[in-house]
Amino acid sequence: MNKIVIGTRGSDLALYQTRFVASELRAKGFDGEIEERIIQTSGDRYKDLKLTDFAKGHRPIVEKGIFTKELEDALMKGEIDAAVHSLKDLPSELDPAFQIASVLRRAPIEDLLIFSGNACSLDNLEEGSCVATSSVRRARTIGWRRPDIIISEIRGNVPTRLRKLIDGKAGHATILARAGLERLGLYDPKSAQIICDNNFLECFPLSVSDFIPAAGQGAIAVETLTDTIIVDSLKLINDGDTEDCVTLEREFLRLLGAGCDTPVGVSAHLLPENNELEVNAIVFDEEKLESDPKIGSMIGKRNELKEIAFDLLKQMGIDALKNE
Repeated sequence: MNKIVIGTRGSDLALYQTRFVASELRAKGFDGEIEERIIQTSGDRYKDLKLTDFAKGHRPIVEKGIFTKELEDALMKGEIDAAVHSLKDLPSELDPAFQIASVLRRAPIEDLLIFSGNACSLDNLEEGSCVATSSVRRARTIGWRRPDIIISEIRGNVPTRLRKLIDGKAGHATILARAGLERLGLYDPKSAQIICDNNFLECFPLSVSDFIPAAGQGAIAVETLTDTIIVDSLKLINDGDTEDCVTLEREFLRLLGAGCDTPVGVSAHLLPENNELEVNAIVFDEEKLESDPKIGSMIGKRNELKEIAFDLLKQMGIDALKNE
């Protein structure tokens, strides 16, 4: 191909990710034209709705992919050749018309707890403090570990959420993925501080083992139609280690039947000494808000990703989807 049209959301983070994909393609030898096309999604358009409202009877109802559906529509219409996503936004089971053509090398996957005051960890937040988040996974994990904490809803892109925290409109703290903050140049890992509009915010990295991230967190995915010739070019920027890890995480979600409002964290990483994968997961009950989560961990071979996900669910006492 001598031209690739890449679809993207219009946020600063989405544009960064799209331009990173373009630069990686250039680095791998693609010398054709790369066009960037911004497409607004339902999640961008209806910013007043909570993320879980899209699947709970509000209008417009979008059961899956509130940040991806319009991009997939553009793929089907031939308006774009590829769509760039934060992988954690993609539903765990794609329509057969679509495929993940490549997954780029993953960034750090942990969450950061960001403070408006002088606290230095989740444990020493004052009793009754308010933490703002739009993630049911983050909210339930905090509620389980610190039931005295108040959770509030927050929407907006990364800089908007930080500004709300600075202005006192997002409680005492918020939680954001380190990967997005680093990509936007807002996180300084040396000082462990967030810098936004010349304001400095303290933050605390939440351990991956104690605060298990979302499936696909930190990974950038490129989606295409299943029968497109562009795949060969996109495979050049695929990272095999990242692909195996996120495939295992997404298979766990698929077998669990998880939706956008399912409070679940799952994280896999490579064990290079024996070329196996270790995966950790936490699943909260969607109805019993006061119940403890189910937690599990498993190690398995890289060529048995589906079997690892299935066995992990079994170990955790959770039934996988029927007929699997």
